[in-house]
Amino acid sequence: MKRTQQLGLLLFLSALTLFTASVFTGNFTFTQQEFDSFVEEKGYKSELFVEELEKALVTDENINIFEFSKRVRNAVAINNQYYNELIAKYNAEKNWAKKGAQYQYKINGKPHSISFQIAKKSGSGFTKEHPGLSWWLTFGLGIFGALLYILPSSVLLGKPGIKNNHIYRDSATNRGFIAWLVLVYLVVFYLVLYFKADYVVNWTFILDPISASLNGGPASQWFVYGFLYCSVMLTMGVRMYIKYRHNKYQMIRTTSVLFFQIVFAFLIPEIMTSLNLPGYDFKNVFPLDYDFFFEWNLKRLTESGGIGLFILVWGIVLTVIIVPVMVYFFGKRWYCSWVCGCGGLAETLGDPYRQHSDKSLNAWKLERWLIHSVLVFSLGMTVVTLYCYFSGTSSLLGIKSQWIKDTYSFLIGSWFAGVIGTGFYPIFGNRVWCRFGCPLAAYLGLVQRFKSRFRITTNGGQCISCGNCSTYCEQGIDVRAYAQKGENIVRASCVGCGICSAVCPRGVLKLENGPEAGRINPTEILLGNNVDLMQLVNKKVK
Repeated sequence: MKRTQQLGLLLFLSALTLFTASVFTGNFTFTQQEFDSFVEEKGYKSELFVEELEKALVTDENINIFEFSKRVRNAVAINNQYYNELIAKYNAEKNWAKKGAQYQYKINGKPHSISFQIAKKSGSGFTKEHPGLSWWLTFGLGIFGALLYILPSSVLLGKPGIKNNHIYRDSATNRGFIAWLVLVYLVVFYLVLYFKADYVVNWTFILDPISASLNGGPASQWFVYGFLYCSVMLTMGVRMYIKYRHNKYQMIRTTSVLFFQIVFAFLIPEIMTSLNLPGYDFKNVFPLDYDFFFEWNLKRLTESGGIGLFILVWGIVLTVIIVPVMVYFFGKRWYCSWVCGCGGLAETLGDPYRQHSDKSLNAWKLERWLIHSVLVFSLGMTVVTLYCYFSGTSSLLGIKSQWIKDTYSFLIGSWFAGVIGTGFYPIFGNRVWCRFGCPLAAYLGLVQRFKSRFRITTNGGQCISCGNCSTYCEQGIDVRAYAQKGENIVRASCVGCGICSAVCPRGVLKLENGPEAGRINPTEILLGNNVDLMQLVNKKVK
C-alpha cells in the first residue's frame, strides 16, 4: 500500500509540474493576415494602439507569454498616455474627457484583460493544438495520482474513527517546509489568476473543448478556476468519505457541498450562458455575492427579461427572508457547511489543515472586529452603489461609487477571499476567510447567536479532556472548555461542521435543533443586557 501511495504522489507531482510548466510554453505572434482579421473583429478605434500592436506582435520572433504581455501592456501605456495628454490639452472643450476615453484601454478590465483577449487569439503551441492530450497529462494524471495516494488510506486507517494520526509529525500538516511550499504555490496561483490572467492563457487552451461543450465559447481564466475548483473538491471529497466514513452526518454533508458546488456554482451558470441567459449561481447570497447590486449586474438582469427579473427577486428574497428563516431552524450550518462553495473547498482541500486555527482570546477578538467590519463595509458600499444607480449621480456624501466598488473588489474580493482566504490554508487553517472576512458568515452568525434553535450540546460528565474537539475545530473555538463545563455551544462563528462531534471518542458533543428555551446557559448571558440573571436561573430550575 505504501508503494501505491508513493506512485500516486509521484504521478500527482509530475502532473502539477507539467501544469505549471505549460505556462512557459507556446508562441504568441500574429501573421499580418491574422492581425488584420483580429483588429477588424475587435473594432479598435485608436489607430495609434493598432499601430503599436502591429509593431510588437506581427513578427517572425518566437515570443513567450511574458514577453508578449510586456509588449501589449507597453502598447496600451503608449496609447493611453497620448490620449491623456490630449484630454489635458483640450479639457476646456465640452465632453472631451468622455470623447478621449473611448480611445483608451484598460489592461486589467473585467472579465478579461485586453492582453488576455489578444493572447487567446495569437497563441499557438502544444497546449492549444493538443488540448485533449494536455488535459490527460495535467488534470487527468493529477486526479489519478491523487486518488492513488488517497484510496489506500481506507486500509491504512484500519477501523473507522479518528485517532492519533501523527498530524503534528508530518511536515505537510505541522507548518513544516512542505506546508510553506504549498502556501507559496497557492498564493502565487491566486495572484496570477486575479492580476496577471494573460500569463495563464495556456491553461485556458487545455479546457477550451470542455468550455465550448458547456457554454459554447472558449475558456476564460474563471472557467479554468471553476473547473479546477470542482476537480479539487471531488478528489479531496473522496478523502473525506474515507476519513469520516464512520459518521453519517459527514458523509451526507460532504455530498451536499459537492453537489451544490458542481451543479449550482459551475454547471448551471455555464449552461445558462450557452442559452444566452445571464449566468447565475442560485445559491450565492448577498453580501458574499457582493457585486449583486452593482450597476452592471442590475443592468444585465433588468435587460434579460423574465429570467433576469426572477434572479433579481430571488436574490433579494434569499437574502432577506430565506437566510434568516433557515438559520433560525438549522443554524448557519445549513449554508456554511452544506451549501457554500468557500466552505466546500475549506472542508475538502482544507481539511488537512483545520488544526491550525488559532484558539487564543486575541484571535477571537480580532475575528469579531474584522468580520463585522467587512460586513459594514459591504453594506455601506451597497448603499452608495444603489443610491448612485437610482439617482444617476456618481457619489454619495463625497464617496464615489466606482471607487468604493473597486476598493472592495480589490481588498476583500481578491486579496482577502482569494489570496489570503485560500492561500493561507497550510499555515493558518482552512477557514481564514470564513472566520475573519466573510460578510455573509457575519450576518448568519448574528442571527445564529441571538435567534436560532441550533446548538451543540455537551455532556461534561463524559468528557475525558482528550482535546480532539478543540484541536480539530476549524473556527478556533475551544470546544473542550465548553464540554468540561457541560455548556451548550452557541458561538456566532460556529459553522456546525460537526467534526468536533465526529472526533469525540465518548460521544460528548451533539448537534441539535431544539426549542430556544434553555439554549443559552444563564452563565453565558451578559449582565449588561438588562436581564435578571437570577430570574433566568430560577426558571431553568423550575
